[in-house]
Amino acid sequence: MSQALPPYRRIAEKIITDIEAGRLRPGDRAPSVREIERAEGVSAATAARVTAVLRDRGFVDTVPGIGTIVRSPSPATAGAERLTRMLSARPSIGEGERVELLDVRREEADRAVADALGVEVGTVVARRRRRYLDVGGVVAVSSTWVTGALADLMPEYEQLAPLPKMTFGLVEERTGRRVARRRDTHEVRPVPLDVAEHLGVAAGTEVLVTVNHYWDHDHQPTEYAVDYLAPGRRLVAESDV
Repeated sequence: MSQALPPYRRIAEKIITDIEAGRLRPGDRAPSVREIERAEGVSAATAARVTAVLRDRGFVDTVPGIGTIVRSPSPATAGAERLTRMLSARPSIGEGERVELLDVRREEADRAVADALGVEVGTVVARRRRRYLDVGGVVAVSSTWVTGALADLMPEYEQLAPLPKMTFGLVEERTGRRVARRRDTHEVRPVPLDVAEHLGVAAGTEVLVTVNHYWDHDHQPTEYAVDYLAPGRRLVAESDV
């Protein structure tokens, strides 16, 4: 943990690590303001800021008469955030999170996939589907598509095994094409049948969906991804200003 962080941020990150690692589980009591004050040797005002950070980032709820409770489920991590983690040399998978590879296949591109990858409808593309889970259960079901030509250059993409550098890194390694631009779209959609079984909901259930488009420096698409988030999940984005 960086000692350069303000005390309230350093303490908050320590508690978040405990939550993501499963040492504090959904429904457990998180340290109270008074407990933080005593354990960390900080002022009441600083301890209160810790709780505010945890609440604002979606990790805890404050329940009157009970205290500060670890929220269930935890916030979800979008594919674009995994790219940010990878580019900053951090693990793309958070602590307490794991990934299951569901299937890899070639299929004909529908209109959305074709438009995103710059190919004709019906062109054969490669799809890779994964399910992310954490201590709260299923986080999201994520599908990523690349063109068949690009998949031919990286056979690992079509193997049912983890990609250490994710798709972003593999594309750059094999082609020299580095992701330069992305567009993230968040919307509510009904869950299709082939995703519903992995998400643990009935087909047609409306959930939050994140759609990611990626382009290289020549403005050519590199990949397209769609994440269906489990009900109750929410995305939290945070950055320095």
